[in-house]
Amino acid sequence: MIRLKTIDHIVLRVRDIERSLAFWRDVLNCPLERELTDVGLYQLRAGDCLIDLVPVDSELGRMGGAAPGREGHNMDHVCLRVENWDLAAITAHLQSHGIDAPESGRRYGADGFGQSIYIQDPEGNTVELKGPPE
Repeated sequence: MIRLKTIDHIVLRVRDIERSLAFWRDVLNCPLERELTDVGLYQLRAGDCLIDLVPVDSELGRMGGAAPGREGHNMDHVCLRVENWDLAAITAHLQSHGIDAPESGRRYGADGFGQSIYIQDPEGNTVELKGPPE
């Protein structure tokens, strides 16, 4: 039987690697852990997980076909659990980076119901930031 524990990594194909790196690294505090520029792979640490960014014009990126766009996304969304949930501080941080943070909502996730917000990365991927369970 397979028993899943957590997300190991996600891979996002991106059109603008610099903007995407800045978003994941500077806005969401995911440090760059590994960079394989020869094939086009940038791995960022997100807690216990990795977020891999692959430029669509790189060796790896070309294998995935057309670039993500308004009518063709890489995924619906990824949900990241935030340890130090402080909605006001998170909203202020996002706004300081020019990112609109809509009102939070009560949503169900791996640990049950809790508050979360949805934001967009520079490539149009939806990122859900989720607080602790109620």
